[in-house]
Amino acid sequence: MSENSSPAPAPRCEYTQAFLVLRLFLGLRALLAGLEKFESKGAYSVTAYSDNMKRMASGITGASFIPLWASNLFAQTIGYVLVVLGVAILLGIKSRCSLFLMGLTYVALSFGLMAVQEGDGVAWLGMHVALVAGALVLVQHNRFALWRD
Repeated sequence: MSENSSPAPAPRCEYTQAFLVLRLFLGLRALLAGLEKFESKGAYSVTAYSDNMKRMASGITGASFIPLWASNLFAQTIGYVLVVLGVAILLGIKSRCSLFLMGLTYVALSFGLMAVQEGDGVAWLGMHVALVAGALVLVQHNRFALWRD
């Protein structure tokens, strides 16, 4: 063994903790954001989801250049995407892939808000994108995962 080679650094507990905190926050945030889209008057249902998303799609199309077919397509899938990704991130299922897809989801949501000139919402989602980017940097310290990358 040469003098220049050194053993690999020991895993740092605080990085694992930081990643776990980010993973819990991002997973819960996505899961609850997805579930809230299924709510109407205190009840949760697929019918309520469909009605809520039709209203959202119409509002986006009415206030932007985005055509109704594109708004509808996005709106009818976003709740399910958020729920699935939220559960995947919480459980540590393919964390790197799940986080990347979550980041792309937030970018897509930001695009819709940019199109309707909703600056506060864009800034808020920008913080989520930054948190996802931080989690992606720390994902190598993911010790608690159901299905590793």
